[in-house]
Amino acid sequence: MLDTKYILSNLEQVRKAIEDKHAAGEHTDLDRLVKLDEQRRQAQTERDGLLAEKNRISKQIGPLMGETKKSSGADLSDLNARIAELQKQSRSLADRIQELELACARAETELDEMRAWIPNVAHESVPAGADGRANVVLKESGAAPRLSFEPKPHHELGARLGILDCERGAKIAGSGWYFLRADGARLERALISFFLDRHRARGYVELFPPFCVNEKTLFGSGQLPKFIEQMYEIPGDRLFAIPTAEVPLTSYHRDEMLEEPELPKGFCAYSACFRREAGAAGAETRGILRVHQFNKVELLKLTTPETSFDELEKLTADAEALLEALGLRYRRVALCRGDLGFSSAKTYDLEAWAPAAGKWLEVSSCSDFTDYQARRCNLRYKPAGGGKPRFVHTLNGSGLALPRVQVALWETYQQADGSIAIPEVLRKYLDGQERIVLPKG
Repeated sequence: MLDTKYILSNLEQVRKAIEDKHAAGEHTDLDRLVKLDEQRRQAQTERDGLLAEKNRISKQIGPLMGETKKSSGADLSDLNARIAELQKQSRSLADRIQELELACARAETELDEMRAWIPNVAHESVPAGADGRANVVLKESGAAPRLSFEPKPHHELGARLGILDCERGAKIAGSGWYFLRADGARLERALISFFLDRHRARGYVELFPPFCVNEKTLFGSGQLPKFIEQMYEIPGDRLFAIPTAEVPLTSYHRDEMLEEPELPKGFCAYSACFRREAGAAGAETRGILRVHQFNKVELLKLTTPETSFDELEKLTADAEALLEALGLRYRRVALCRGDLGFSSAKTYDLEAWAPAAGKWLEVSSCSDFTDYQARRCNLRYKPAGGGKPRFVHTLNGSGLALPRVQVALWETYQQADGSIAIPEVLRKYLDGQERIVLPKG
C-alpha cells in the first residue's frame, strides 16, 4: 500500500491513479483521508500537550507528599488540599488523554482501511490511456505459421485427439472446468517441467507453495480487500484457494529483514490457480481459454528500489525466452495506465498467437509493484552502507501460464493429418515422442 505521507504529498498523482485504475469510491475519497489525517494530528498534538501537563503536575505532587511528613496542623491541611486538587487535575487530564488516544486509534484504523483500497501509482514510463485499446505493442517475434489447410480451433483438436474433455469437466464441477487427458495431460506436465528447469538454470530458486492461504497473505499481495469476490473461500478455516502463486511467494519473507547483498532474490514456483470469474459468456467459453482452474509457473523477484525496473526487463526476458524456445509467435505489450493492475506500477503482457482463433492470447503478465506489496508484507532490507531499513521492491511474472500456451501450441503445431507436432525442446520430457496422433480405434 502507499505510505500516508506519500499520499498527502502527492495528492493529485494519487487521485489520477485512482481515476486511471477505475478505483473511485467511498474507500478512496482522498478528501476524507486528508480530513482524517488532520483530525489524527490535532488529537496527537493535544494529547502530547496534555501528557506534558500531566507530567508537570506529577512532578509537583511528589515533593508535596514529602512535605506532609514534616508538617502538621493548618500547614498539613493546606498541603493535603493542594495535593488533592493536583490529583484531581491529573485524573481529568488522564481521562482526556485516553479519549484523544482512542480518537487517534480510530483515525489510524480508518486511514489504514482507506489505504488498503488505494491502488499503486503508475511509473512515469507507463503509457497514458483509459483501457486496453491504448496498450502499446513494443515488439513482435516469430512469423505466423504457414498452414496449407484451414486450421482447427483448439477445442476441436482437443476433442478429436482425445486430449481435452470439457463435457466431463462440466459434469464433474460445472461450466469452466475441464479434463486434460492422455497426451494432453502429459504435455501439460512436460511444459511445467520445462518451464521450471529453464528458470532454475537462470538462477531462480524453486519453491512448491501451499495452494491455500490466509487473509493476511492475500492482503500482502493486494488481493484483499478489493478482489475477495473473485476467490474461492474455505469458510470453516478462513482460507482461500490461491488465484496465483504470486500470493504465497510474495509473503514468503513477510515480516522479515533481509540484507542488501542478498538482493535481488529470485523464486519460481508451479501452482494450480483458482478464479471464480472465468469470463463473460461467448466464444471464449468454448474450450479452455477462460476457466476456473489452470496451471501456471510463476516468477518472483525481490530487489532494491534502484534496480527494480532493470530487473523487470530481465524477468520479462526470462519469460519471453520460453516462448522463443517453443517456437511460438509472440509479442510484448506495455499496458497503459487504465489497463494496469491494482497493485502494479508497470506491467508488460506477453501474448502468444493462436492461428485458428485468429487472436493474441495473454500467457504472461510481468509487473513491478515497487514497494506497494512490501509495505503490506512488512518486508524490508538493511542497506549495505548503513542507514535506516528500506522496503524492498517486489516483481512477478508468469513464466508461463497454462492452458493458453497449450492452445497456442496446439493450433500452431497442428498438421494436415490432424496430428499435433511436439516442439523439440519438450520431447525429452515425453520419452522422445514427436507427435500427438489420433487415438487408435
